[in-house]
Amino acid sequence: MTQSQAFTFDIDANGIGLVTIDMPGRAMNVLNPRLVEPFAELVKQLETDAALKGLVITSGKPTFIVGADIDQLTQITNAEEAFKLCEDLKGMLRRMEKCGKPVVAALNGTALGGGLEIALACHARIALDDPKLKLGLPEVKLGLLPGGGGTQRLPRMIGLQKSMELITQGKELTAAKAKEMGLVTELAATRDELLSKARAWCLANPKASQPWDTKGFRIPGGDSKSPAVVQVLAIAPSMVNAKAHGNYPAITHIMSCLFEGCLLDFDAGSQVESRYFAACVVSQTSKNMIGTLWHQLNAIKKGQSRPKGPLESKVKKVGILGAGMMGAGIAYVSAKVGIDVVLLDTTQDNADKGKAYSQALLDKAVARGRSTLEKRDALLARIQTTTSYDDLAGCDLIVEAVFEDREIKAVCTQKAEAVIPANAVYASNTSTLPITGLAKASQRPANFLGLHFFSPVDKMPLVEIIVGRDTSDETLARGFDYVLQIGKTPIVVNDKRGFYTSRVFTTYIMEGMAMLAE
Repeated sequence: MTQSQAFTFDIDANGIGLVTIDMPGRAMNVLNPRLVEPFAELVKQLETDAALKGLVITSGKPTFIVGADIDQLTQITNAEEAFKLCEDLKGMLRRMEKCGKPVVAALNGTALGGGLEIALACHARIALDDPKLKLGLPEVKLGLLPGGGGTQRLPRMIGLQKSMELITQGKELTAAKAKEMGLVTELAATRDELLSKARAWCLANPKASQPWDTKGFRIPGGDSKSPAVVQVLAIAPSMVNAKAHGNYPAITHIMSCLFEGCLLDFDAGSQVESRYFAACVVSQTSKNMIGTLWHQLNAIKKGQSRPKGPLESKVKKVGILGAGMMGAGIAYVSAKVGIDVVLLDTTQDNADKGKAYSQALLDKAVARGRSTLEKRDALLARIQTTTSYDDLAGCDLIVEAVFEDREIKAVCTQKAEAVIPANAVYASNTSTLPITGLAKASQRPANFLGLHFFSPVDKMPLVEIIVGRDTSDETLARGFDYVLQIGKTPIVVNDKRGFYTSRVFTTYIMEGMAMLAE
């Protein structure tokens, strides 16, 4: 019997094997040799062991498999190595789906990238009906493309047009939406039901095969030569380049995989995918994107710029001074993660308008089926509007988001500090004024820092944390923790004119003007 440190394997009385992937030392399962090599041995057992009638694949972690091991991909130095890595994985998956026995993916959690590609190679996918569960092929966001058969299996399941949209944009689907599209076979309410349905599917389909291995198979909606598809493919490159401006070769390679692969049989199309995947892996574009959007972003989220001494903190109550576009957005993202919000402005009408911004966003989410009335009402209940500074009592963080005027900001600082706890953090959302200068109005400059959000706050992921001359490590750490708490990306910058982003943006604009003048 195949065993591995990466997964457990048990066979029930009916001969159905259960593989529970649970890679040690990792918060999430990823595709790397520690998992793929023993799994290949398991596929051999499935092919040769008559007592093993079928296979159910699930995860022992909250997520299923979240993709390839990015660290492994970044160590690849040439296209031949990338091509072989791709072909070895797909060869194993191809043997699995052609073995003549049923294999079911029991998706107990999110499956992304290579994790979803393993599920697509299974004969059925039973997914937990959990809104947190996401299914997608997001490789394009790192300058890559799905290299485990995703560009070939997905269009053969749901059609070329839908596949192009999902893969080129790296969209993620809920289990319910995936079932509606034909990507998921069944939904289950609990883990027990999930495994029960997966085993039942195996028993009901003892000689399962893939549709594309059946004689006479046709791609849903037509192949690359179909008139309707040809019309879409004819304009797709120009539509993509209108946004990407030719800077993302992975998008063009994805469209080539889809178009060329769906003119060929499955195995030939799979080789086409491997070649384009190899081209992406060794490209400078993907290396740059992986460096910035993976390694550097993960380093930030792990607290690379956070002082090491202070303990991790959570904001329970935040006071926001100014209910304009910026303040209203900060109120929304704070309340969204369960923080109580006091939204203060000079008039009650202005404060209420700030809260109405959250209601408008939530109403739209409810209308689109992304939220419920109960969740909307619960979030809105966490936002208290007021004109009185006395209501800031008990706030552990204040974010000032008023007009860029030193005198107005100074008055806000003094009024707030008169009622908030002595250890509360006070942050200014200024985009232009030095923090050290603004902190002169404070009786507690060590508790003072800058938190520069970008508009619209609910969409923009970056927050600049500006460290003033007197800002303490404790204050910086608490500001950093708050930014992560609301799901944003913090960068710590020095207190210089324009901070970081404005300086970069100004240089960018000035260079554009110089080019125009030339």
